[in-house]
Amino acid sequence: MTHPFVADPFAEARADVRAQSETIPTRIIEVGETAAGIAVPEGHGVRFFSSARAFDSLDGTLFRNAEQAARAARELSRALSRRSA
Repeated sequence: MTHPFVADPFAEARADVRAQSETIPTRIIEVGETAAGIAVPEGHGVRFFSSARAFDSLDGTLFRNAEQAARAARELSRALSRRSA
C-alpha cells in the first residue's frame, strides 16, 4: 500500500499499458486454414499464445505488434513444411 502523500512512480506507466490494451484488440493469427494462435496486447507489444501444437515454440513470445507475430508464425510454418518434405 502506498502512502497517500507519496507519488506512485509507476502510475503513469500502468495507465499507458491500460490505455494501449484498451485500444489494441486481441488478434487471431491464422496461417493458411490453421488458427496458429492469438496476439494479446501486453505492455508495448503483443504476446503470442499458440492454439496449434505446430506453433508451440512461439508460445509466450512478446512481439512488437501483431503483424510481427503473424510473420513469425508464417515463417515457422514454411520451415516446418520444408522439413517434412
